[in-house]
Amino acid sequence: MRTILAATALVAGVAVAQAAEGWVVLDSPHDVSTTADRLETVIGNSPATLDARIDHQANAESAGLELAPATVLIFGNPQVGTPIMQAAPEAAFDLPIRVLVWEDDGQTRVGYLSPEALQERYDISGADEALDAMAKALDTITGKAVQAE
Repeated sequence: MRTILAATALVAGVAVAQAAEGWVVLDSPHDVSTTADRLETVIGNSPATLDARIDHQANAESAGLELAPATVLIFGNPQVGTPIMQAAPEAAFDLPIRVLVWEDDGQTRVGYLSPEALQERYDISGADEALDAMAKALDTITGKAVQAE
């Protein structure tokens, strides 16, 4: 599944960066704020629902601390997530989906835990259709967010 996502992203002209095990990471040509805004718009135009947007840099600044730009968007679709949680209730710990948008040495990155890694983490069986739908949705949503204008 990860290979398909990476291949799709490369065909779409998006660089896929090396990432921690189980992560899919894309490079964005936009700054963190713009990329997060684009991601929020794409989510809003999809069957998914945005549950939260967390600006870690703003939270750090409010505590008198410095942090490079980093924003997490939390979103999901019960039609996709529920069958996964029915198969493995512990998967609810990682659902709804979280996508991190952050600055890394001047490059904006977008990353998330792959559905394949989620499946392995919780030994999920019997929810292949939902996991495939999640993978396709994440690929589409993040791919649109990082497209050049």
